[in-house]
Amino acid sequence: MAGPTLVIELAEPVAPAALRGFRTLMRGLSTHFEELRPGAFDVNVAVERLGVETPTAVDSQEVDGRRPFLVYLMGPGVGDEDIFEAEHADEPEVEAALGFKPTHAVNVSAGCNRGVDHVATALLTAAIADVLGGLVKAELLDGHVSVVAGLPGMLGVTDEECPTVLGTAEFLRAWIDQPGFRLVK
Repeated sequence: MAGPTLVIELAEPVAPAALRGFRTLMRGLSTHFEELRPGAFDVNVAVERLGVETPTAVDSQEVDGRRPFLVYLMGPGVGDEDIFEAEHADEPEVEAALGFKPTHAVNVSAGCNRGVDHVATALLTAAIADVLGGLVKAELLDGHVSVVAGLPGMLGVTDEECPTVLGTAEFLRAWIDQPGFRLVK
């Protein structure tokens, strides 16, 4: 994908009722909805449904308020097991900060990289975390550790060379209001 990606770490497999709620959320936010497999979606999300104003023209190019995303659950028994295992192979700092060893995860990947895509990615991820639970893992840009420090719902920052912040849906909503908010692509 061309835009930012966030990950929701889950402490346990997603129950069937939660998976139905996830599907309902994605369908309700989307103007284009395709379920690639249970818990994996190719969607265009209407940013207004996330509470974001429709973007205006930038550099004399129209910006569509329907933003493309790939959103997918991964882990044992649901798909992309190898990717899940590779991404979680050795993360003792993350596990310590989360307070659990993730069994599954949800990747939220934007298809574009405009400012609206960064905000929409954060808000979509927060909405999914509200439905499924779990905690968010996001890489930080250089110098952004001080920007997120002390925000509500922030659990910690790991890895000094490539800082990663861990937090709740509340944290993501607080972060987007900070000056210079930008996710790592």
